[in-house]
Amino acid sequence: MNLQAIQSALRELKIEAWLFYDHHHRDPIAYRILGLDEHLHVTRRWYYLVPAVGEPRKLVHRIESGRLDPLPGEKQVYSSWQELEARLREMLAPCATLAMQYSPRNAIMYVSMVDAGTIEMLREMGKTIVSSADLVARFEAVLSEAQIASHYAAKDKLDRVLEEGFQEIGRRARGAGTNEYEMVLWLQQAMRREGLTWENGPNVSVNQNSADSHYDPAPQTAKPIRVGDFVLIDIWARLDQPGSCYYDITWTGVVGREPTAREQLVFETVRDARDAAIAAVGSAFAAGRPIAGWEADDAARAVIRAAGFGEYFTHRTGHNIANEIHGNGAHLDNLETHDERLILPDTCFSVEPGIYLPPPAAGQDAPQFGVRSEVNMMARAGRAEVTGRIQRELVRI
Repeated sequence: MNLQAIQSALRELKIEAWLFYDHHHRDPIAYRILGLDEHLHVTRRWYYLVPAVGEPRKLVHRIESGRLDPLPGEKQVYSSWQELEARLREMLAPCATLAMQYSPRNAIMYVSMVDAGTIEMLREMGKTIVSSADLVARFEAVLSEAQIASHYAAKDKLDRVLEEGFQEIGRRARGAGTNEYEMVLWLQQAMRREGLTWENGPNVSVNQNSADSHYDPAPQTAKPIRVGDFVLIDIWARLDQPGSCYYDITWTGVVGREPTAREQLVFETVRDARDAAIAAVGSAFAAGRPIAGWEADDAARAVIRAAGFGEYFTHRTGHNIANEIHGNGAHLDNLETHDERLILPDTCFSVEPGIYLPPPAAGQDAPQFGVRSEVNMMARAGRAEVTGRIQRELVRI
């Protein structure tokens, strides 16, 4: 735990204290920020108060009294619920406002870890509870120079894997054939050779499956990939080393032919929406103007709505990226949530608008497909830029 950094952030945000609380590992964020063992055996409630100024204080159960011993600060213990509430009231007496892993109306659900009952108890004690979302972003999403370098290293490797993957699809489609799942296995093998690691995936979607934004190919249901097909590849990975930062991209293309007019229109609309979000973030950082995640989402969404495809853009524009593929910084989102968190310097995030067309109505022969164009941006002091290759036209596979 970096106590000095936490207290500095509290003072900057004008918050009196940050109250960490857990029971049965309901708040993994607390363990990471405080530097506690994430596998610590915890069966009783603990509280850890970090004031903006002064020494931290901790409250633990007597039978698990050593759980917070690695952390600085005075320790109090309890056994009964009455004793817990009395000790907690005493510990919190100097503070009227507390940040916790809480979000009003669950607006930023990624940090909503504290149960409603605990919030009720603290409010009965006269405390005002505010969200720790902006604090969490500072300690979970802001990257070190080594992590930033790891993102660019993963970028070099994954860009190469993707390019070779499209070439392999073309060879197989013109030869012995292949399917979505077989290409997933090929991409996984290529990533392993590059020393990369990832959670699940990647995703290879053909034709109507590309209109499912979270399609997951399976060996039993994988569709063949043939000449004439439309293909989407969503792929993500990081260096296989502790703390490394992910790289996450999506590209689309057509096998052995030129795009149709509708494919071209949809792709260009998505491309322009992506570029609008990139420009919104880039210009804000260049001007030194704060920008929230929802603003960047609005910039992309406005382009797609203007083109008449608004109802088919069914997810947020982007997500924070760190050691986890979906990190705890600002997301580019004014659809699923109204993300008011600011995009911070030294954070990474995706920009990935999409249009996912529905099945054609009866009597129509327009094929169903979806387009997503995903890049990553790295925000730094005074600038924000795309970190990898930018798709300008549909890949001819």
